[in-house]
Amino acid sequence: MSTTTLTSRMFSKNVAGAKKAANRGPVIILHRGRPAYVLLSIQEYQRLTAGQKSLSEALAQTDSGDFEFVPPRLHGGFFKLPDFS
Repeated sequence: MSTTTLTSRMFSKNVAGAKKAANRGPVIILHRGRPAYVLLSIQEYQRLTAGQKSLSEALAQTDSGDFEFVPPRLHGGFFKLPDFS
């Protein structure tokens, strides 16, 4: 899997090329020189999300079915103590 990096201008001028590159691996799109977006193939996106619904998708369901939501665990703690040194 190869990663491709494009400026937003390059992406705008060649969307078809960016889509082809996304089939080979992630395409990082820069905005003002910094990574801002990632373009993935749908297969890679589904692999990364493992078909799980987000909380907003689950809440937006119109059927009355139950769903399982397991929030991700925070690593490194939620609160950061101030450094007064």
